[in-house]
Amino acid sequence: MYIGKLGDGSSVDDGIYVLVKEIMDNSIDEHMMGNGKVIEVKISDHKVEVRDYGRGIPLGKVIDCVSKINTGGKYDSGAFQKSVGLNGVGTKATNALSQYFKVQSYRDGQTKWAEFCKGELTAESDGFEASNAKSGTHVCFEPDNSIFKNYHFIPQYLDSLFWNYAYLNAGLSINFNGEKYFSQNGLLDLLSKKTNAEENRYPIIHLKGNDIELAITHNNQYGEEYYSFVNGQNTTQGGTHLAAFREAIVKTVREFYKKDFDPSDVRASIVGAIAIRVQEPVFESQTKTKLGSTTISPDSNSTSIRSFIGDFVKTELDNFLHKNPSTADAILKRILQSERERKDIAGIKKLANERAKKANLHNKKLRDCRVHLPDEKSDARHDTILFITEGDSASGSITKSRDVQTQAVFSLRGKPLNCFGLTKKIVYENEEFNLLQHALDIEDSLDNLRYNKIVIATDADVDGMHIRLLILTFFLQFFPDLVRNGHLYILETPLFRVRNKKETIYCYSDEERRNAIEKLSPKPEITRFKGLGEISPEEFGTFIGENIKLEPVILEKEFTIPQLLTYYMGKNTPERQKFIIENLIIEKDLEEVLLT
Repeated sequence: MYIGKLGDGSSVDDGIYVLVKEIMDNSIDEHMMGNGKVIEVKISDHKVEVRDYGRGIPLGKVIDCVSKINTGGKYDSGAFQKSVGLNGVGTKATNALSQYFKVQSYRDGQTKWAEFCKGELTAESDGFEASNAKSGTHVCFEPDNSIFKNYHFIPQYLDSLFWNYAYLNAGLSINFNGEKYFSQNGLLDLLSKKTNAEENRYPIIHLKGNDIELAITHNNQYGEEYYSFVNGQNTTQGGTHLAAFREAIVKTVREFYKKDFDPSDVRASIVGAIAIRVQEPVFESQTKTKLGSTTISPDSNSTSIRSFIGDFVKTELDNFLHKNPSTADAILKRILQSERERKDIAGIKKLANERAKKANLHNKKLRDCRVHLPDEKSDARHDTILFITEGDSASGSITKSRDVQTQAVFSLRGKPLNCFGLTKKIVYENEEFNLLQHALDIEDSLDNLRYNKIVIATDADVDGMHIRLLILTFFLQFFPDLVRNGHLYILETPLFRVRNKKETIYCYSDEERRNAIEKLSPKPEITRFKGLGEISPEEFGTFIGENIKLEPVILEKEFTIPQLLTYYMGKNTPERQKFIIENLIIEKDLEEVLLT
């Protein structure tokens, strides 16, 4: 089984999250069959525990189910035809990739447990023991730190995972580290959480049928935003079902209004979610993030996914619009607004693209790498990085020390424009923004994104923080999907270098600096790095290599993008003034901190 990349947990698709999901999927399948309404999860930095209240693994099969291929409870079982996986490989993979793994099944007043190390049995209960615990399964594991080096779980990624489980299984309660995840209205709740009712053009449309559920609305943000699922699996890269959904929306809207709208105008600013269930789904990748199935079941006479979704949307959405004329009017206004905006920038867009093509031939801002994300034949494509730097000195250090195979550098000439509140026209009018857009190849969608990670690398001073904020504003304003899909990061570089004649320690915080001074006492040399250009290329190579420290940019669930940008980049609101006053550190206080 392929679990994706190893990683340290800083990316949402790192393997440690796949391990958690594989254990959770078994508990979810039990719930889907009507066994157990509660799943309890505890996760610390390095340990995961999952307890469900399903039927429990048959006691005589406990060891086989977690360590031998083709011995899962779902194998050859018609009861689980619409599960994500059918042979239980995921649990075996989790076991094999854990330095400690324990499974305990409770069933019919008895229990059986077994412990493993890297897939090898180390201990087990002596037969079946009596137990008063409720039936179900308890799994505890610690990922192997020799494989997942320096790993840690990021709470926001886990939060998103468990909420998706809750949305797709209405009535299920997931208790994660003391917090309850519960949804009564499925995808309606998902979209309600992902959007702000005040910013939506009309109330969320929520439609349900046999093996299909969807929700849609329009707001004022740029781009299209979708959440798609197959048999409970979050297909982050979409697939045949999402393509059919997008196509069906355009076709239904055109027929309802009897106008041949441009598809981009219909889908501009849309936020949608779709979940379907199919028999024996086929995915294009081993991590099951993109559906490849073209039919609802493997039968030769099965309905195509395109027809299944298209017919449902045509019937149900068309009926809804006829019954809700106010929503129909709001959708029409949004489409016409998008049409005007598209035509307004058509002329300047053509000129800007021509300039960008000429500039790309000798683009001094971009030092490109050799491998890119769309290069499907390359194993290194997921390692591709574009560093966005400020000034020639910083870009020079990174350029000299980077891996030319997978690491590219885009150099800003200074502070970019604050684009908050501006229309997308500015992306084409501003040469720097336009060149960055073309370097990433994201003008129309993320389908051709050239680098898996876009890393903002700015100085650790006030100007550097300001530039970082302006770049974040650019991406959040015009390319929010880049952030939502986990492609944007902040490069962490050391603030201090503490060394003596025998040892050098790089410190990323004041606490690390104090510990280093104490370790290398009596009188170590201390260097404060204020700019990336102050770090030599030889040193820089150690910070952007195998042990690179990246902080992912994650959108907190409490805020929508317009709320976030208004707070940080809008006019000086009382809330922001209050925050600054309460958290301001004056120069004298800062000197005292640095001297302690």
